[in-house]
Amino acid sequence: MSLLTAAGPSGHEEGPARVWREAAASFAEVTSDTMGSSFARVRAGEGAPTLVVMGHIDEIGVAVTNVEDSGLLSFTTIGGIPAETLVGQRVELMTAAGVVFGSVGRGRLTPDQLRDRPKVELADLHIDIGARDREDAELLVRVGDAGVWSGAPVELPNGRLLSRALDNRLGAYVALESARRVAESGADVDVVAVAAVQEEIGAYGARTAAFGLDPQVALVIDVTLATDVPGGDARRTGRAELGGGALIARGPTLNRDVSDLLAEAAADEGIRHGFEVYTRQTQTDADEIHWSRAGVPTGLLSVATRWVHTPAEVCDLADVEAVVRLIVAFAARLGRERSFVR
Repeated sequence: MSLLTAAGPSGHEEGPARVWREAAASFAEVTSDTMGSSFARVRAGEGAPTLVVMGHIDEIGVAVTNVEDSGLLSFTTIGGIPAETLVGQRVELMTAAGVVFGSVGRGRLTPDQLRDRPKVELADLHIDIGARDREDAELLVRVGDAGVWSGAPVELPNGRLLSRALDNRLGAYVALESARRVAESGADVDVVAVAAVQEEIGAYGARTAAFGLDPQVALVIDVTLATDVPGGDARRTGRAELGGGALIARGPTLNRDVSDLLAEAAADEGIRHGFEVYTRQTQTDADEIHWSRAGVPTGLLSVATRWVHTPAEVCDLADVEAVVRLIVAFAARLGRERSFVR
């Protein structure tokens, strides 16, 4: 839970990265880079292939752009957040003095204005931190301070979890846990778990991490939009339901042999799974890894998640476990002679 509660919007991932690195230190060689991405390496014998398992650790958030004379704060978003999702939400700002709490409010509109402007715009919103005026507010915050919405994780019935930042602390957790289990299994593979930064604003951490590691194969772990909600459409990219297991992505930017080996491993081990389909980019870190250097054979595994990019994302923990098990089974099928050259 500490990984979920640590605030870490893109470019400000130090809190969750610290939690992740402390957990990794118990079994792996832990390093980081100038971007802030974290690495947990478990070495195998000389000449063993290197498998990178990556999940991004940043989350979406907000950043203060102006302190109004009233003491209210103007702000912009870090990553993709629809303005209407922010109305009435509590936020916690990361400041030099510590955490500052506030609420997001929309300016009062007359009935005529509401008819003319039914859609919420970011410019309509302000963060209220309880300051009396601008001078009072500037004692607490500075322009550029970042924050996230506030709220503790909640365990729901049927093994489901509600929390902000499941996108993609789930992936960061899976990367680390699967690396630990691969190491325990004795697989002949040099596995590196990566908690990448800045995915929500451009997958920048993945780009530099892949270049530096130059692995033989990579698996990216992320969430995907669940289709078992009103408006969900399995006809677009495939069925993504909570409890459906690990979702194996297939598409032109993903290595076909990697995807096939994942499917084979899932079938052989009786791991619940399904498929999702992409015909262009995946909008995940896989988009940067697969064309790093001379090309990295890359696969993508996803956890179906409801209400993505809201403070109340919901997943099924059995699906998370299925992804971990599948990565371990995949690693067991890698060997020194396996090639993904096409």
